[in-house]
Amino acid sequence: MRTFTGLLPSVAMLFAAAIAHAQPARVQAAPSASHPLLGIWTLSIPQLSCSETYHFRGDGTMLVKSKEEVSESEFTITEKPSTKGFYKLEDKIVKDNGKQDCSGEITEVGSRVTNYVRFHPSGARFVMCEDETMATCIGPFERAPAQGI
Repeated sequence: MRTFTGLLPSVAMLFAAAIAHAQPARVQAAPSASHPLLGIWTLSIPQLSCSETYHFRGDGTMLVKSKEEVSESEFTITEKPSTKGFYKLEDKIVKDNGKQDCSGEITEVGSRVTNYVRFHPSGARFVMCEDETMATCIGPFERAPAQGI
């Protein structure tokens, strides 16, 4: 599922290339090995009787399983939270199997979005928001045991 419980725009995320003024484009560095986002997270959506699994990998790619959909993204995330406590997450879908996600949507390859992640103090869960407020968020995403998806 790539929507805020089917009510808001896609939560598919944006991957941005870093561009220096007169230098050629280059891909931003992958997150540090100790970044709190890395690993496997699950999002349960009881009102849709569905759940999603997100695997944020250390090479800056993410694998998502949502109902019948399987997609892969390239992402960047800030190393430290902002003064408001949010990490900026940008993502771009690079592969998708063309099947429906939990909300019945089909994610298009090339879709980009920016979201903001705020972790629970325990580090075992987070919410994903449209901006740096708690007004429009989905979650909680909960850390799963290390396993394949």
